[in-house]
Amino acid sequence: FNSCSSFFRFINYSPSTRFVNVEFSSDTNTAYKFYYSDTLNNDYLRRLRNNYGLDTLISNSKNQLESVKIVLAWTRRQWNHSGSNTPQKSDAISILEEAKAGKSFRCVEYGIVSAAALNSIGLPARVIGLKSRDVEKVKYGAGHVAAEVYLPELKKWVFLDGQFNAIAMLNNVPLNAVELKHAIQMNRSAVKIVSLNRVASEKERDNYLNFVSKYLFYFDINFDNRIGTVDPRLKINGKNKLMLVPLNQKNPTIFQRKYPIDYCEYSNSYQDFYRTPERH
Repeated sequence: FNSCSSFFRFINYSPSTRFVNVEFSSDTNTAYKFYYSDTLNNDYLRRLRNNYGLDTLISNSKNQLESVKIVLAWTRRQWNHSGSNTPQKSDAISILEEAKAGKSFRCVEYGIVSAAALNSIGLPARVIGLKSRDVEKVKYGAGHVAAEVYLPELKKWVFLDGQFNAIAMLNNVPLNAVELKHAIQMNRSAVKIVSLNRVASEKERDNYLNFVSKYLFYFDINFDNRIGTVDPRLKINGKNKLMLVPLNQKNPTIFQRKYPIDYCEYSNSYQDFYRTPERH
């Protein structure tokens, strides 16, 4: 073996780096519904926005994409990444309060905070879970968590990775998670990784794409993406998440050999996963 990492992949300790092309369907399921926060009437999001000066932070941004870059950079500055620490509570304000006290957190918390912050400034956003092709077999590192935001100005969803302060672009268009997967398949060298006022170097770009491409196979989101609500959470057929599964691939039911994936509806539909959001 050439390295410890290749050995661990051989015995299914960590995800395979082999890239597999995927396709999805264009069917739709009218039973699926997705809820997003009504920002104007949400006390929790108002408190987040006011306590952390998010309106002021984006006051000079030229467009919605620049606002996203500003909020993403702000999120990344709040703590240093730790792959093992979990917060006492999993909401954005609680995470930020712990971070202010010196705590460090995982990719999960960057996803939660960036999505909440973007919702608080009026942009519908959600946490997105990414899972490797061999999610059932590997022992460690089978998933990554980021966020996606819907930009009305562009009429599209955009993937953002708070852990790396990264947004992927192709031909000056920001990509969602599945578009990034397809861009890596078809036109990897043209993908740019950007953040506020910066474009990653080729080496940085390649390092990030090597990392994230392992996880761009299964994708999951909540049906109910409202923040701070006390209402009963929306479920479909008793499940709180939708998992997007490539055509002709297995629906995974186990995470990292032992954790049941019993909370997902499964779909092959790109159209359902990337519906235009409606607020509730």
